[in-house]
Amino acid sequence: MFTGSYFHLLDNKGRVSISPRYREILQERQDRVLIITNYDGYILAFPQSEWVKVEARLAEQSTLRKEVRAVQRFLISGVQECPLDRQGRILIGPYLRDYAKLSREVALVGMIRCFEIWDRPTYEAHRKQLEASINEEVLHELLI
Repeated sequence: MFTGSYFHLLDNKGRVSISPRYREILQERQDRVLIITNYDGYILAFPQSEWVKVEARLAEQSTLRKEVRAVQRFLISGVQECPLDRQGRILIGPYLRDYAKLSREVALVGMIRCFEIWDRPTYEAHRKQLEASINEEVLHELLI
């Protein structure tokens, strides 16, 4: 499971190192490719084996529903396949770097089956807002 937050630097070519812990998870799953896409102002990163499941769920939905088509179009149009290089880095293309407004510092944030790639200052501001808005009843319900 992808957990924790890790901070890395984006190089001039748009490459970012994947945290050693996340690389271990990918290696255990025998995934050498990440599928990344745009989502809510940041980037979602799925191991290829998990992305196949997401695609299958999307494909099961009726494209006659306008809302379904919009979600499919949005997620699928942003997809980029990112093989890990020998140094454990991926290359994030210009479109997704611009979409997520990535600066030099990025945050990799675990989300169990996938992880998020954020601009670090944006993530830190979001985390402060998130902490202030956590519903304690829901938290208690989920943890106990």
